[in-house]
Amino acid sequence: MDLKALRNISYGIYIISSKKEDRINGQIANTVFQTTSEPATIAVCINKENLTHEFITESKVFSVSVLEQETDMKFIGRFGFKSGRDEDKFKGVNHKIGVTGAPIIRENTIAFMEAEVVMEMDAGTHTLFVGKVVEAGNIKKAKPLTYDYYHQVKKGVSPKTAPTYIPKEEKSEKEINIEKKGKESEKMIKYKCTVCGYIYEPEKGDSESGVKPGTPFEALPDDWECPICGVGKDEFEEVS
Repeated sequence: MDLKALRNISYGIYIISSKKEDRINGQIANTVFQTTSEPATIAVCINKENLTHEFITESKVFSVSVLEQETDMKFIGRFGFKSGRDEDKFKGVNHKIGVTGAPIIRENTIAFMEAEVVMEMDAGTHTLFVGKVVEAGNIKKAKPLTYDYYHQVKKGVSPKTAPTYIPKEEKSEKEINIEKKGKESEKMIKYKCTVCGYIYEPEKGDSESGVKPGTPFEALPDDWECPICGVGKDEFEEVS
């Protein structure tokens, strides 16, 4: 069975946010869809291990911020690969508190919706929250960031808590030998972020950080950070 076939289902990239008492939190999600028009309802799918799941379960409200195509990868990494248990994801981020009390992202966002939970469905590792839309609006005109664009153009990866995460298959001995031979002919070694899985490829560089193609990992500035999750060079390991 080839689970990669599931990647042909269309998705977007959103920030789902909620509240718990005087605290707020948000996370990246790709499973958001409209369920009915009268009344307008939307559904989101959230991993049970995530702090946002705890907040939605407690407050019964959530907001959806629709990200634009040109959203910076570090911004996505802030909400997709960091935990609200460890830091305030909203610190320094332009946002406002909506009518439900849930936060709405104002930057890199083209539209938003706020909803009150009317139904929950247990989906194993995740919960599907269906909410009645109580507020919505457009912020700017721009192309929405699709999941396909995130993977194909921005070279983004999926965290293990994402509903669309697919574990990498074990490679055969033949494939490993082929890769070794290919690597022996490579002049520059690739490095992988141990936090989010991003792979730095010297041939491509990192245009968003001003790193030119052909720059070896060792030559990257000491303050260079992973373009997805924002960790430093010391969190990278050589790809073997």
